[in-house]
Amino acid sequence: MRTFVADIILIMHFAFVLFVVGGLALIWIGVVLRWAWARNFWFRAAHLGAIVFVAAEAVAGIWCPLTLWEATLRGTQADKGFIATWIHRLLFYDFPPWVFTAAYVTFALIVAFTFWLVPPAPRRKKGR
Repeated sequence: MRTFVADIILIMHFAFVLFVVGGLALIWIGVVLRWAWARNFWFRAAHLGAIVFVAAEAVAGIWCPLTLWEATLRGTQADKGFIATWIHRLLFYDFPPWVFTAAYVTFALIVAFTFWLVPPAPRRKKGR
């Protein structure tokens, strides 16, 4: 059961990373193709908030809670399934922590610049 929960957390972690990284690409594609959702305020705010949260964790030297929970559940087990093994290979790299901090902060600045350069559509008031 612990391995199953650890796998679910790993999949959630992968989905979060996909949202942050893929979200920026989709925003730019959506702006070029005039997709309305690409300027949705709540999507854009959540996207910016997600990467700012990750960058702030890295600057503060805090480990990602999803990584900690998964590691705690797995313990010393190395018996990940096929999908979990490949997701791990995509998500985790053996670089010094400063490399990740620099990457997260740089990416957060790019997302913030995109938010400024291509602002979301104004929020609609209820009843209109």
